[in-house]
Amino acid sequence: MNILYLHQYFNTPSMPGSTRSYEFARRLVSRGDTVHMITSDWQGRAPSRFSVEKGIFVYWLPVSYTNRMSNTQRVLTFIKFILYTLKVGSKLKFDLVVASSTPLTIALPALWLKYKEKVPLVFEVRDLWPQLPIAIGAIKSSVLIWLAYKIEKMVYHASEKVVVLSKGMHVELLKDGLPNKKLRTITNLSDIEHFKVVSEEGQKFRQKFSWLANRPMIVYTGAFGRINGLSYLVEMALEIKKLNREVRFLLVGDGYERDHLSYLAEKYGILNQTFFIIDYLPKNEMPILLSAATIATSFFIDLPEMENNSANKFFDALAAGKPIMINYGGWQADLLRETQAGLVVPAGDPQTAAAQLNTLISDKVTLKKMCAASKHLATRFDVETCFNLFAKSIDTAYDIHQGNAS
Repeated sequence: MNILYLHQYFNTPSMPGSTRSYEFARRLVSRGDTVHMITSDWQGRAPSRFSVEKGIFVYWLPVSYTNRMSNTQRVLTFIKFILYTLKVGSKLKFDLVVASSTPLTIALPALWLKYKEKVPLVFEVRDLWPQLPIAIGAIKSSVLIWLAYKIEKMVYHASEKVVVLSKGMHVELLKDGLPNKKLRTITNLSDIEHFKVVSEEGQKFRQKFSWLANRPMIVYTGAFGRINGLSYLVEMALEIKKLNREVRFLLVGDGYERDHLSYLAEKYGILNQTFFIIDYLPKNEMPILLSAATIATSFFIDLPEMENNSANKFFDALAAGKPIMINYGGWQADLLRETQAGLVVPAGDPQTAAAQLNTLISDKVTLKKMCAASKHLATRFDVETCFNLFAKSIDTAYDIHQGNAS
């Protein structure tokens, strides 16, 4: 099958960020499909305007994107990508379109190319758009809100299959009237094989930093966006310093709030003392980083809409066999409580969270049990398991379309 795969934020393992589309696409190639990936060089790391990555034909639009951008800059970026996708996609031959959001605007070229070529569409929903940007105030205009919901309804109706990344998303779309048979839940990926590194590698990472040595290290990786609310983590680091001066916090990434986080940590006298920030690491270096971690984290602001998230950092921590600390409710919190693979701390109460964390760090037996539970839980979300579900969704979508066409 010839597959046109649209994902504005596609990454290879040599780049920071999610590699879900890469892992799925290269496995589609391995089973005999041809995959054309249209994406953007949003990090400025693409080898050229066109490259072949593990057999995937990748078309890179040279336009950047960061969550530091204004809303106007973001809209212009989305428009550029829509036009680029239409230009490249119109020149290719394909039997099926896969489109992965965010952003929701990916639906526009996906719909155009689907109807132009009369092919089936598989639409992947990574976050519930437009519900999430509306909830955080990123979309305020009543006209834009109406338009966003209109696009959402159109793409769901036109898709033969809609892939969502959590059961919570699945439930929400059922409430919106989507038939269950159209939906498929496929979470983010725990790449167990990739994260299987010897402990010596983690020790080598620790030796790079004089401030770390053998001290407990709490790691956050990913975006420093407004929605992540990482000032909570700064407040928590301040509180735990009063309880245990040996604990170190390491944030690895970048984003809108980076300068504010540095300012806050410096104000509290913990920046480069017990609280550290370094730039993004490529995905293929994440296993070594997490091998060195004591506890991995995932954080969001206190927003009900975020409880349905499927954050990559959560699944990477599982793959690395590390306890996970989160500060939100929903299905991941339920999972951690059920399996004892991590710690759920209260939103908006970093002082209590610091006390809970310090108790856990001091309990080596419980930490060891959590590591084992995390590693075991990862098997539920293994890459091959998730890919098989994804491949089945594509094949089913193709068969449904062929049946309708005949």
